[in-house]
Amino acid sequence: MTAGEPDTLPSGADAVVVGVGVIGAAVALELARTGRRVVAVDKSGGAGHGSTSASSAIIRFNYSTWEGVATAWESRHCWTRWAEHLGTVRGPGLAAFVRTGAVLLDAPGSGTPEVIALFERAGVPYERWDAATLRGRIPGIDAGRYGPPRSLRDEAFFSGPEGELGALFTPDAGFVDDPRLAAQNLADAAARNGARFLFHRTVVEVLRSDGRVAGVRLADGTVVTAPVVVNAAGPWSGAFNRMAGVGAEFTVGVRPLRQEVHQVAAPVPGGGATAPGPGGAGTTPGPVVADVDLGTYVRPHGGHFLIGSTLPACDPMEWLDDPDRCNPHPTPTGFDTQVTRAARRFPLLRVPNRPTGIAGVYDAADDWAPLYDRTDLPGFYVAMGTSGNQFKNAPLAGRFLATLVDRVEAGHDHDHDPLRYTGEHTGLVVGLAAFSRRRPMPEGAASRTVMG
Repeated sequence: MTAGEPDTLPSGADAVVVGVGVIGAAVALELARTGRRVVAVDKSGGAGHGSTSASSAIIRFNYSTWEGVATAWESRHCWTRWAEHLGTVRGPGLAAFVRTGAVLLDAPGSGTPEVIALFERAGVPYERWDAATLRGRIPGIDAGRYGPPRSLRDEAFFSGPEGELGALFTPDAGFVDDPRLAAQNLADAAARNGARFLFHRTVVEVLRSDGRVAGVRLADGTVVTAPVVVNAAGPWSGAFNRMAGVGAEFTVGVRPLRQEVHQVAAPVPGGGATAPGPGGAGTTPGPVVADVDLGTYVRPHGGHFLIGSTLPACDPMEWLDDPDRCNPHPTPTGFDTQVTRAARRFPLLRVPNRPTGIAGVYDAADDWAPLYDRTDLPGFYVAMGTSGNQFKNAPLAGRFLATLVDRVEAGHDHDHDPLRYTGEHTGLVVGLAAFSRRRPMPEGAASRTVMG
């Protein structure tokens, strides 16, 4: 059986997962593996058709917290053993992890010394590059220090560099070649474990009984009863919490944020077949480049670059009241800004006149850290605030939620005695309090950026 086969409507289940992006599909899989009867519901036509499909699917480890690094490093081992993680055999039809390495340029605010300390604690291999090494390892890159990021309208945008940058290189980073397929793989694995999937279905009510969640009602009148409901609704997660009447106790909020990823041809020096930078036509893909000095990142994509934003302070945020009203096409302003920034770093890159790429919606938490937690409504759990930097951690997000549901439903008080998860592959211990809905927030502003 695969997710999306004929879906005779169930009347009851042990758990309902709302949202079948890469996070929701991973949650459905891990809950099904515990022996629960799982029903997963999504308003779209299939797994990963929402914000997951717009993800750059980068697998990196440079987070500012222990829990972020440990989760990403353990998750990387799941991606490199993808068939094993899914419980199937290798072959066509599976998403693939592409190991390219990743470069984090040493801009002020990149947190490189702190990240290195966490890498050494977690056992993440890394290399330190000076400017000369950076130029030698990534032909065509400009190692100049131009930051902080500026608007294209700023007269200082095209000022010359003030010194040069080194970099932190992690050879085991890379990207997943097809994020939507990865979500489908997880959903198919969940279906093989008995999970049922209802697509083109919208939840209109969260049911309660005796002070706890009791299931959901769909727009067509169907009721799915269940003692556990997981909110993995991505950009719609805040609205779904409000529908359920939860969130008053949260110290961390989430909001839908429109983001663009642009695609341009990789530069080819002298018209030859070898491209500089992160790969190009006829080459082995080069590394992902995270450039907080200019406010952009670059990921190889065949003979192209995928270019996105690190959300620098100089750029306005495009918050949305309704994710369904997101313009899915890149705008000329966003395209010109990000591609021009990338062209400063890779001077041979041409900025086309016509924008190409895709736009999606982030489920953005106030501090850019996800919420994997229970709520004050017994039986109602959240896997939210995940967009922007959690695609890579989907395998563990599923396991975190399965751990929470198992233990909390058995009576454990996670709020006062936070659970811990030990990685199967690395042995690293992740304290799930880091993803609490009640975690302390810094006064006035978030402590982290989209880079984590």
